Amino acid sequence: MKIEGSRPSHKRWTDALAWLALAALILVTIAHLFTRPPAMPDYAEVRAEWRPSEAWLYDRDGRLLDSERVNFQRRRLAWVPLKNISPAVSDAVVQSEDRRFWSHGGVDWLAIASAIRARWTGDRSRGASTLAMQLAAFIDPTLAQPGKRDWRTKIRQMRAGQALAAHWSHDQMLEAYFNLVPLRGEAQGIGAGAQSLFGKKPAEMNRTDAALFAGLLPNPAADAKALGRRACRVAKAKDCTAIRAAAATLVSGEHAARFDPALAPHLAVRLLDTPGKRVTTTIDRRIQTAAIVALRRQLAGLGSDRVRDGAVVVLDNATGEVLAYVGGVGLKSTAASVDGANARRQAGSTLKPHLYAQVIEHGWLTAASILDDSPVQLDTASGLYVPKNYDHSFKGPVSVRHALASSLNVPAVRALVIDDVQQFRDRLWALGYHGLVEDGEYYGFSLALGSAEVSLVEQANAFRTFANMGKWSPVSFDATWHRRQHPPRQIVSPAAAFIVGDILADASARTDAFGSDSALRLPFWAAAKTGTSKGMRDNWCIGWSDRFTVAVWVGNLEGDSMRAVSGTSGAAPVWRDVMLALHAGAPGKPPAMPTGVEARQITLSGTREPPRREYFMAGTAQSEMAAAPQAARRPRITSPVSGSVYALDPDIPIDRQRLAVNVSGSVAGYRLILDKKPLGDADAGQQILPRPGTHMLTLVDPGGRMIDRVRFTVR
Repeated sequence: MKIEGSRPSHKRWTDALAWLALAALILVTIAHLFTRPPAMPDYAEVRAEWRPSEAWLYDRDGRLLDSERVNFQRRRLAWVPLKNISPAVSDAVVQSEDRRFWSHGGVDWLAIASAIRARWTGDRSRGASTLAMQLAAFIDPTLAQPGKRDWRTKIRQMRAGQALAAHWSHDQMLEAYFNLVPLRGEAQGIGAGAQSLFGKKPAEMNRTDAALFAGLLPNPAADAKALGRRACRVAKAKDCTAIRAAAATLVSGEHAARFDPALAPHLAVRLLDTPGKRVTTTIDRRIQTAAIVALRRQLAGLGSDRVRDGAVVVLDNATGEVLAYVGGVGLKSTAASVDGANARRQAGSTLKPHLYAQVIEHGWLTAASILDDSPVQLDTASGLYVPKNYDHSFKGPVSVRHALASSLNVPAVRALVIDDVQQFRDRLWALGYHGLVEDGEYYGFSLALGSAEVSLVEQANAFRTFANMGKWSPVSFDATWHRRQHPPRQIVSPAAAFIVGDILADASARTDAFGSDSALRLPFWAAAKTGTSKGMRDNWCIGWSDRFTVAVWVGNLEGDSMRAVSGTSGAAPVWRDVMLALHAGAPGKPPAMPTGVEARQITLSGTREPPRREYFMAGTAQSEMAAAPQAARRPRITSPVSGSVYALDPDIPIDRQRLAVNVSGSVAGYRLILDKKPLGDADAGQQILPRPGTHMLTLVDPGGRMIDRVRFTVR
């Protein structure tokens, strides 16, 4: 009976063990599924997905010019290979974070046992999170969510660390750890951390840097005292004075300055738009630096109370490559982020060379033609236009050479009257001034004096056209542009381009306006034109040699006027310094005279200009130039002046307030018509009996064709 009774008991134990094993299996399965980590990618996949937050700008020789932050979530630089990281840093991190890293398989079981014992006994624990486990959390942040430090999270990290160790080499894990580790502030990875925190490359970090770097890892936001204390433990230093001092410097942000040279910030913003992008430009770092130095020195000398901003562009005449692009230099600028080289500003007198080139090209004027620098008033759709010279004086009869070299305003307006506003506007558009989107009527005669807005890059390339004997082609910032360059277009005739260049290189012709030894005079051949916009808001100086075109602008980007700064005192000194730097050891050479140009000795009767050798387009040369006699001049009404307003005096009899009519030129047979009613012969000295209202006085030739008309008002 006892034997038979034991069989059911044995069966019950067997069944119980089976059920227990099944339950254990179910629990293990559940635990396995419950603690399963996300799938870990392989090293190549992580490396390929790395995207820096920065993009980089290089000069034509591959030297770094600038970098630009494109992604603002985290600051990450290029991936740093393990071989480019100081061994001192690798050793310090391994010793402080995972001393058995090179021997375990992703989980340090001895460290885990030590951590459990420490928790049981209440001792201080070193921690058991290996570099592989931390790396897994960097790759997938769900493995280390803030506030979650439970056993499930830890097991998931352990399993993920084992998965990494099973497929990655230890060198790959350590390299990825250094590139993915979050550091102080927004920096991620040793590349950004070494630059922003230590001002060094990862390979240049010393033992003190390594101790501080490792000391940051447990708590990147630690203050100087806590960081110095931990770094001392990492370094096992007996004297921690130097480490504490370095910790204080690191925390203060003293090394947070940009690591790159920051030589072209405005161009970097313009060209860098994708994280990790590397752009090799046409910029020459040596020329870029020289332009920055020259502009910074000039602005500092002028003082921020007079002018705060400036820009410089340098072009290679032959290729159109941009060799320097300085959009600003900061200093005391109140708009430092604005690109002064690309911003459109009023052109001032810098458009005059293009105007004279057009009228010379058409044969309507020559460099020796005489223009009248005397008061002139032009009736326009918007009212009376009365141009004045910069110094508010008039020189009388002057040659085109003298008028352009001395930048006289009234002769330029007269030249535009000879030309045509629409034709001139179209010429400027063809030269690349694409801010002139309106027709000629919109700009009016003030276009001769630069009322339109242009950019410094447009200015440089338009003047480069003169250097290339009238051939225009676009500029390029891309070092490979020459491979797909479009053929240049002939915009200005070679003869006209040569003559205008010769005028702008003539120091004696501009002596009256700029003195005999201005900043425009160089020890070699160079042509230049200055300009100052309305209200003293902009200074320009653009010029060229046989190899380079240099354009300079100074002013205030916020639009307020400068104080006591002109083109020769503001922009020209920068132009001179850059030109001298460009031609050090290789002076510029004058251009060869092209076909279609002839030279002749001339005299200029009736002017203050001495006899000289002058250049003419073929077929337009003369040996003597003189102001046209009165009889040869175009008939026109000189008084009353169009747009004038006359007020009647009630105390004076009306017939004593007659207006005399004056007409210039040979007007025999011409008639005057007032308000569509005949007034009389134009050469008979007519007078007008004024009546209140607006009146139209017209001059007609013997055939009845209108020659001139003026509008005036009587009140």
